[in-house]
Amino acid sequence: MDTLWVLLVIVGLVLNGGGVDNNVANSQAPPFPCNGGMNSFGFCNLRLSIEERVMDLVGRLNLDEKVSQLGNGAGAIPRLGIPAYQWWSEALHGVSDVGPGTRFQPTVPSATSFPTVILSAASFNVSLWEAIGQAVSTEARAMYNVGLAGLTYWSPNVNVFRDPRWGRGHETPGEDPFLTSAYASSYVKGLQQADPSDPNRLKVAACCKHYTAYDLDNWNGIQRYTFDAVVSQQDLADTYNPPFKSCVLDGNVASVMCSYNKINGVPSCADPNLLKGTVRGQWNLNGYIVSDCDSVDVLYNAQHYTATPEDAVADVLKAGLDLDCGRFLGQYTKSAVMAGKVNESYIDQALMNNFRTLMRLGWFDGNPAKQQFGNLGPSDVCTDEHRELATEAARQGIVLLKNDKGTLPFAADKISSLAVVGPNAGATEAMIGNYAGVPCRYTSPLEGLAEYVPTFYASGCPNVLCAKSDLVEEAVQQARRADATVLVIGGDLSLEAEGLDRQSLLLPGYQEELVSQVAKASKGPVVLVIMSGGPFDITFAKHDENIKGILWVGYPGEAGGTAIADVLFGKHNPSGKLPVTWYPQEFVDKVPMTNMNMRPDPSTGYPGRTHRFYTGETIYDFGEGLSYIQFNATLVKGPKLVTVPIMNNAKHACTAASCDTIPVRHTTCEDLSMDIHVDVQNAGSKDGSHVVFLFSTPPSKHQNDGAPKRQLVGFEKVHVNAGGKERVVFNVDVCKGLSIVDKAGNSHLPLGSHLLHIGNSQHFVSLQVET
Repeated sequence: MDTLWVLLVIVGLVLNGGGVDNNVANSQAPPFPCNGGMNSFGFCNLRLSIEERVMDLVGRLNLDEKVSQLGNGAGAIPRLGIPAYQWWSEALHGVSDVGPGTRFQPTVPSATSFPTVILSAASFNVSLWEAIGQAVSTEARAMYNVGLAGLTYWSPNVNVFRDPRWGRGHETPGEDPFLTSAYASSYVKGLQQADPSDPNRLKVAACCKHYTAYDLDNWNGIQRYTFDAVVSQQDLADTYNPPFKSCVLDGNVASVMCSYNKINGVPSCADPNLLKGTVRGQWNLNGYIVSDCDSVDVLYNAQHYTATPEDAVADVLKAGLDLDCGRFLGQYTKSAVMAGKVNESYIDQALMNNFRTLMRLGWFDGNPAKQQFGNLGPSDVCTDEHRELATEAARQGIVLLKNDKGTLPFAADKISSLAVVGPNAGATEAMIGNYAGVPCRYTSPLEGLAEYVPTFYASGCPNVLCAKSDLVEEAVQQARRADATVLVIGGDLSLEAEGLDRQSLLLPGYQEELVSQVAKASKGPVVLVIMSGGPFDITFAKHDENIKGILWVGYPGEAGGTAIADVLFGKHNPSGKLPVTWYPQEFVDKVPMTNMNMRPDPSTGYPGRTHRFYTGETIYDFGEGLSYIQFNATLVKGPKLVTVPIMNNAKHACTAASCDTIPVRHTTCEDLSMDIHVDVQNAGSKDGSHVVFLFSTPPSKHQNDGAPKRQLVGFEKVHVNAGGKERVVFNVDVCKGLSIVDKAGNSHLPLGSHLLHIGNSQHFVSLQVET
């Protein structure tokens, strides 16, 4: 979302629909619908189905009232006892104060701030992601019950982290569509936490954004508002869209947000193929489609896509948009209807999708105290349990990239002092990234490390941009007097943020000089801690013999300092893995952000993107990450032959002898899967966790068809006791895991020998059709 528009929207904020807000003295509306003697309407009748209630409600509204419900600041309808409702709240990695739907006040002054998504994703722990979602939704619902929040949260961000310069990459789960899809559905399930007895009911409503091919904000003067993402159908189908598909089909998400940018010339929010055809039609979204904030205004005023505002209204409503984050639909929808540009039935359909979502949330069910989750309140926010979960999420995501001669973990009984230096050594606000709220309590890296040993501190730079070097000498002096040195460097929102893409992968300003000089002067071992959302080219540090250890810690949330210290001193074994490729600087020197192609082009020297297609040199690879413990993963069992059944009317199209691939649409393999058994052995003397990756590579003859070099088809985080062994069984969906996408965007199953591999452990499975 565009946080630049918050002030434009917030002026219209009135009583939030969640409960009584005693600070809104001039509101005459009841705190929630269907309460206070106004519950005789059909839409308040709990004995009716949600569909019947929605139909009753929409049928009671006149055109002006309908139009008032099409924006994020939905107006009150006093004659029906319906107060205003603010749709826009955020919960990317904790309840946020971005967006006018949520407010922190003395009743609830803060909420748990978990690591930014990129670090949580590095844990590769599905159950952790769902647990974070559950904790966040508990705090959100607790705030709703006391009138400080809504029920609709425009999170998570599931765009693929395509380019390392993207300023919003840290909001996402990384570069791999399989990983991003798994995170998306897990976090959505945690947030929404539907009642098993009634899955149509929601705790809060999640929203997967920004659909689709959105991953450029402001690069070399090219703005997200006017950028036309030229995307092949092949890349759209196998990279950009899968996370959104998983949100809808696997997570049953309540909302999808369309993005600012055009896709192949058509604004996302005005594209009927993307919205009505795919999200609503193919995937059968049970919920509403919302625009990114002021996207409808942007497509008219900035993109000049339509001749009149009324044409813009008609285009987006006919395309399938239900809700406008902004006021454009509120201003121009009535005139569009009067001019015959759009039929009122399109408005009715949009409102039905919106109201259906609010019905699922219980907003039309009267007093929330009498509903499920009605017992939640301020005491359920910033609990010890939630704060420990935030710490554990950071611990599990931290990635160890270098550990020369087993320097780490530090032994507290052998180190009497520690120099903690660098622009992020004392970081607090930087640790929570963007779309954060007010944290319960910060623990900076300096504070966390000081819990283990006495520390000496020097910033070395005035800030992460480090435009001056006059503080470097002080850092050098501190390193000379301590038994060991921890350098905490990297970025913050002044370097990478919404509306701010990076120009370089090198450390900003004098940070490299700071690192090199401190490493050279330090009396004891030096460890580099990189706090950032995106990757850096740190080749110099990787090969510097004076730097014994390197950790990447993302933006680790409110308890980041505790997590960093626990990993450095061995209380927690590092088990995080990189969710993105770390490219050299030459990549961004040669490749423009505007090139949306994932696959390499040898004719132009374009190297491709992400671990699936990139053909160039790397600093660190996707999935890389060391441990203090030696784990050995062995692929021990799997089928050697998988036979794919095909439809009777398609048998003439392909047999094993007459073609190399079979279109997935011609098969009946929706439920076809295979089990791959992997043993994970802990060869160390301590208990610990390990991430196991399962990759597939199609038959080599398909590389020229744009098949990936490899694709992730499974991962599992497993805890293994010292000296022990655990069996992991991957259940691989054959249609998804072994298929490739052709240039038209259609999925095909290559026949022949597929390679499944975990590290150096390989297993071949032959795929054939049933003839």
